[in-house]
Order: sequence, then C-alpha cells, then structure tokens
Amino acid sequence: MVSIDEKTDLEYDEEIPFSSSSATSKMEALDFEMIHLHSRAELANSWISRHIRMRVPKSIYFVLIKAKINVLLPFGPLAILLHYLTGQHGWVFFFSLVGIVPLAERLGYATEQLAFYTGPTVGGLLNATFGNATEMIISIYALKNGMIRVVQQSLLGSILSNMLLVLGCAFFTGGIVHYQKVQVFNKSAAVVNSGLLLMAVMGLMFPAVLHSTHSEVHIGKSELSLSRFSSCVMLVAYASYLFFQLRSHRNLYSPIEEEGNQGGDDSDEEEAPEITHWEAIGWLAILTVWVSILSGYLVDAIQGASDSFNMPVAFISVILLPIVGNAAEHASAIMFAMKDKLDITLGVAIGSSTQISMFVIPFCVVVGWIMGQRMDLNFKLFETATLFITVLVVAFMLQEGTSNYFKGLMLILCYLIVAASFFVHVDPSDADD
Repeated sequence: MVSIDEKTDLEYDEEIPFSSSSATSKMEALDFEMIHLHSRAELANSWISRHIRMRVPKSIYFVLIKAKINVLLPFGPLAILLHYLTGQHGWVFFFSLVGIVPLAERLGYATEQLAFYTGPTVGGLLNATFGNATEMIISIYALKNGMIRVVQQSLLGSILSNMLLVLGCAFFTGGIVHYQKVQVFNKSAAVVNSGLLLMAVMGLMFPAVLHSTHSEVHIGKSELSLSRFSSCVMLVAYASYLFFQLRSHRNLYSPIEEEGNQGGDDSDEEEAPEITHWEAIGWLAILTVWVSILSGYLVDAIQGASDSFNMPVAFISVILLPIVGNAAEHASAIMFAMKDKLDITLGVAIGSSTQISMFVIPFCVVVGWIMGQRMDLNFKLFETATLFITVLVVAFMLQEGTSNYFKGLMLILCYLIVAASFFVHVDPSDADD
C-alpha cells in the first residue's frame, strides 16, 4: 500500500516533466515566431530596396533618356558655366533658352503621368498649372528684379503663342493627317473660353486707355488702383470658371466621341502610366527647381542678349521666351490633334491662354503688390490692341466647331505678322518714364 503523501509526491513528480515540456514547447514556438517575423521583415525590406533599385533606373530612363528632346538637356549646365567663365550674355541667354525647352516638355510629361492617378478633375488642374509653370517662374524672377515690362510682354506673348502658333500648328498637322475628314470639337466649351479671353482683354484695355488719354483722377495712382481691383475681380472670375468647368457644368466639357468603341483597347494601352505617382511628384519637384535656376540666368541675360544680337527686348519677351515656355503645350497639342482629339488640343492651347490671362497675369499683379513693385494691367496700347485682334480672330475660327489645315495655316501666318510687328516695335516705356 502507498500512503497518501507518497501518492501526492508521485503525482507531483509526474506533473513536473509535463509542465516543463509544455513551457519549453511554448518558448520554442515563440522563438520560431520571432524568427519568422524577423525573416519576413528582412524579406520585405529586401523587396522594397530591390524594387527601388529596379524602379529608379526605369524612372530615369523614362524621364531623362527616352525622349529625343532630352539631347538638349546639357545646354542648361553649359549656360551656367558660360555665365561664370565668359560673362557673354548673348550666349548665356541662348544656351539657357535652349536648356529650358526640354525641361518644359518634361514638366508636361510628368504632369500627364500624375494625372493618371489623380483622375480627370485634378488632372486637368495639374495640366493647366504645371503647363504654365515655366512662364510663372520666369515672371516672378523678372518681377523680383523690377523688370515689369518683361513680365507683361512675356505673359502677353504666352497668350499669343498659345492662341496662334500652338493652336495653328495643331490644326494644321491634324488637318494634314486627317485630310479626308472634317475634325470637330466641342463648340460650347470653345465659346465659354472665348468669352473669358474677351473679359481679360477688357481688364487690360481700360488701364491702357486710362493712361493714354490722361484722364486719371490721381495721376499715376488711379491706373495702378484700377489694375489691382480688376486683378482681384479676374481671379474671382477664374475661380468661378473652375467651379463651372469641373463641378456644376462638367458635362458641357465632355469630348465629342465619334469613333465608337473600336479604339477603346488601343487607347487604354496608349494611356498606361510609365512611372508611379510618387515618382511623378518627385520629378515635378526636381524639374521645377531646375527651371527656376535656369530662369534666373535667363532673365539676367535678357538685356545683354538684346544688345549682343541687336534684337529688341520686346521681341525677345513676346516671341522667344513664350515659345520656350510653351514647349510642353506645343508638343501635346500637336500630338492630340494628330490623334483626332481636338477637345484635348483646345484644352491645352485655349485653356492655357485662359489661365494666363485670367489667373497668371492678375496673380503677378497681386504678387507685385506684395513685393512693392508697381505691376499693373497697363500693357500699352500696341500690346493690348494686338491681344484684342488675336482674340477676335481665334473666336471666329472656333465658332463653327470644326477645324482643317487651312484654319491652322491662317493662324500660323497671323503669328508671323505679330512676330514681325514686335521685331520693329520700340517699347515706349523708357520714354514715358
């Protein structure tokens, strides 16, 4: 017979191995789980680093190497070297001008890539904003240096370039490629943009007329006060236009579809993004900084380039600078016209002109107000008359809602007349001062 105490001891002795083996197995399981989690973390980290190593070269290839226009990128650093080594403003201006061309085009590319992820509403705003980023950066640099006439003339030139040269080349190439058909676009949206452009002309005309007729209540002050008030009104009008376009009457801006569903798969293949949205944001920041750096050297060399090339500053500001700044719009508008997507072409060309006239110009007036610069809407009678006639010509071209190569040719020839006019034009600002 075994006593109760012995039984208890035996049971206790029997339970000890069981409990110790259970604790050991739990510890082993915990160690295994920790090792497993650690290996998973290492695997995730290695996958992320490997993904980054794979994506960075691809992103650099798509943005900086793939496009043929990138062969012009070295001109930017060469302009900076020439500025410090030679001090020849003519060559610094030329190399800076050429170096900004691929940057402006790549800004447009990065914006289009980002628009794939943001949707059409935000994408439209991004295209309009970054499409004019080059002009805005150049204008702010010139405004900071007190070169108010350069700001006015370069922004005016951007409007003229978009409405005559960019739209004309798009209509011409689209008409040649689609020679057997009549290209159509949304007439209602074109009419709304034409009305806004006429409103911008009205905002620019009254300060110029007030100055020319010497009918100011307070000489030298009324013109500036009217410009600042009109700028605030134009900014409100542009904000209302964005709400009208993107929210309340979005269907008014829906493109005209003619080709059914046959090209649906092809368009999806064509519109696949090549870089991620974070890469697009990063490239936008890098390109904007680089454009800002080159713009500083470009603006500083304008007067020297005018003396070196025996070329009026007005011609440089109205014709040469906008052609460079509109490189992205120019390429995009022609590409979409060749694909028979004229609504997008009009959104690029006329939409950009509308944004410059109703947002960028008033914005520069307000920024000049903050900086203490007397930036106003008095663009002088010659420039204002040129803009007024240009808006009328383009409005007549758009009223039918159709385009062909002959309309494009007429717009291009009109731009040549404008360019020749500014080549022989002497800016009267020095005489007034």
